Amino acid sequence: MPGLFRVRRLVLAAAIAAVAAASYGFAASNTVPASRAGDGSAAVSGYTITNVHYNLNAANPQQLSSVTFTISPAVPPTGTVRVSTDGGATWGAVCTTGSSITCTTSATVASVTGLRVVAAQ
Repeated sequence: MPGLFRVRRLVLAAAIAAVAAASYGFAASNTVPASRAGDGSAAVSGYTITNVHYNLNAANPQQLSSVTFTISPAVPPTGTVRVSTDGGATWGAVCTTGSSITCTTSATVASVTGLRVVAAQ
């Protein structure tokens, strides 16, 4: 019986060694180009939103058709702006960029609880 126990331990040790070697082989094959790797930090500043205007739907004034506002600094064309009229529970389509923003929405006027704007460069 003691000999059988030693054989099992040896087989288990060999299996663990094989898994460890295979894992090391996969990890060792990963390469990261030096020109694309890095770490850093920078301050994240916010935007200032002014001149908010809720535009009613011409066919149904109980619904909004869009929300317009001015944002400073301007969001570049590669940036993104999104709005929520219910505190972040739902989000409208992607808005225009620049300094005069237009966001289309089909929210009802009664459902508007506040305007939440998320913008990123």
